[in-house]
Amino acid sequence: MSWKTFIEKQKTAATIFTHALRKNELSHAYILEGPKGTGKREMAKLLAQTLFCENRKGIEPCHECRNCRRIASRNHPDIVWVKKEEDATLIKKEQITYLTREFAYRSVESQIKLFIIEDADLMSTQAANSLLKFIEEPHQNTVALLLTEHIHQLLDTIISRCQVLTFSALSRKDLEDKLIEQGISKPLAALSSQLTNRYDEAISYCKDEWFANARLLVIQLEQKLFNSTQAGLSTMYELFAPHFKDQKQWDIALDLLLFWYRDMMSIHLDRLSEVVYCDKLDELKSQTLQKSLQHIADDMAYILKAKRQLLSHVNGLSVMEELIVKLQGEA
Repeated sequence: MSWKTFIEKQKTAATIFTHALRKNELSHAYILEGPKGTGKREMAKLLAQTLFCENRKGIEPCHECRNCRRIASRNHPDIVWVKKEEDATLIKKEQITYLTREFAYRSVESQIKLFIIEDADLMSTQAANSLLKFIEEPHQNTVALLLTEHIHQLLDTIISRCQVLTFSALSRKDLEDKLIEQGISKPLAALSSQLTNRYDEAISYCKDEWFANARLLVIQLEQKLFNSTQAGLSTMYELFAPHFKDQKQWDIALDLLLFWYRDMMSIHLDRLSEVVYCDKLDELKSQTLQKSLQHIADDMAYILKAKRQLLSHVNGLSVMEELIVKLQGEA
């Protein structure tokens, strides 16, 4: 990661940090808040490497010097990382006490000391009060970074003494790329990033066998709708009904169907880069040849109506029966 990259992904937070670094005007405490997966931890590490890098070029760290490597492995003596212990549910007061004791000493190698608290909203009441005292009377040449997904759970008095940097949710493309970086296949990454803009929710979908099977069932249903005049309902009864068991799951089924028809519309409009079912492009192209743009728009309208019916607590199976009859007529 570089500041240039972060300017593109999290412009506001990166701009504030880069301006402060160039002016040598860092505040003593920052809160980095926003959804999981938006780069808070990565930016904290980048700031640390920028401050301690031995071969910095402007404000960009080299990532290769001894200090950059030690920071990457969380092994620099002038940086303290704090997070809840593995067997605990909260960050304990003793951890903050250790932190404040460490910062009472002079830095070991540098002119500055930095501490980073991950999931700062998980501090116990005692830990939060101990940290508040420390932030109210900061030691010279110290910088604090508090990372959180739930800023409303922090003490108001802590928030008021920190500069708050909000990290926005990832764009769909950034989320898809991040999932692929984590080893998720492109088809699943593309599909899950259409369902949510939250990294933690998207990764949960991708690692859930139910979701992968749901995708396969939607593809099978579409194959039946286009290849047989009566197979749509039988496929729904035999395969869909046992797999989709509640309103939320039926809603996901409808979203996955909607994306399929939206892909056909994208192909009609020559927007192949927007296709979500990217591994089924040939099949989508074949089906698109059989439907006019108006028919595809009508099918999408049927699916959106079905989603509204679900919101009105109509039985999911009944909603799908009616929808498939309509789609079957348009196939």
